Amino acid sequence: MVRVIAGLHRETLRLEAELRARFEEHPDAEILRSLPGLGVVLGARVLAEFGDDPTRYRDARARRCYAGSAPVTRASGSRLVVIARVARNRRLADACYWWAFSALSSSPGARRHYDRHRASGSTHHQALRALANRLVGILHGCLRHRQPYREEVAWPAPIETAA
Repeated sequence: MVRVIAGLHRETLRLEAELRARFEEHPDAEILRSLPGLGVVLGARVLAEFGDDPTRYRDARARRCYAGSAPVTRASGSRLVVIARVARNRRLADACYWWAFSALSSSPGARRHYDRHRASGSTHHQALRALANRLVGILHGCLRHRQPYREEVAWPAPIETAA
């Protein structure tokens, strides 16, 4: 059993090295790796699911809808309900969920965004979906402008209101 596990571990390391080499060759790799929470494996997964055609998504909203992070609002008379999108690329939605979770520990802005949603009564999953939605929009802007992620641009400091 130990030999089997050791063999699997070696194969995993080999595949990760190959993935790293292939991913680093891509022109968008530097931008993707600059985003908080995206390493080689998760960055490659996000890139593979979104694709690399710069004209595929008309705007950030289209990219968010494809990722499944954009909420759906249902309103009928006196009721308003915001729910998670059902029609989505499930593999990409899962990758974005893990991306948001990873970004919590590496980005103060992402942590503030998540904490703000939690404080307003959102569940953990709802707050992570909201964070993923914001991160997908940030990714879209970075790719469109061909600029790496910058924390101070993505998460501007909150403006203090005068009392």
